[in-house]
Amino acid sequence: MDKFDSKTRSRIMASIRSKNTGPELALRKELWRLGYRYRIHFGKEKIDIAFAKQKVAVFVDGCFWHSCPIHSHVPKSNQPYWEKKLKKNSERAKLKDKRLKNEGWGVIHIWEHELLDMDKVIKKIKHKIKS
Repeated sequence: MDKFDSKTRSRIMASIRSKNTGPELALRKELWRLGYRYRIHFGKEKIDIAFAKQKVAVFVDGCFWHSCPIHSHVPKSNQPYWEKKLKKNSERAKLKDKRLKNEGWGVIHIWEHELLDMDKVIKKIKHKIKS
């Protein structure tokens, strides 16, 4: 059972950022500092960080919202709602990946917790851009 009524829950959910999140900004800042240039929230798939010329899409996935295999959990409050919501998020990401790959894009997903080792993340992106 949700402890909020539907109007309150809707207001809370609407206030949550879906772009320009802290992890996304940290990665963009580091890429920019290193001289990489990119597009943000690009195309109909709203790619977080797009290297359009190289056709490389980078998504920065929040551990909670995208069900990270290490940090994922379902809140105890209103469990059926959250299970459905988180599953839908994962399914939507898979469909985006499939559409992008069909268009010749390379797709990278960076988990929020991976940004603790920024050098490793940058190497992963650099490798994909060059291949």
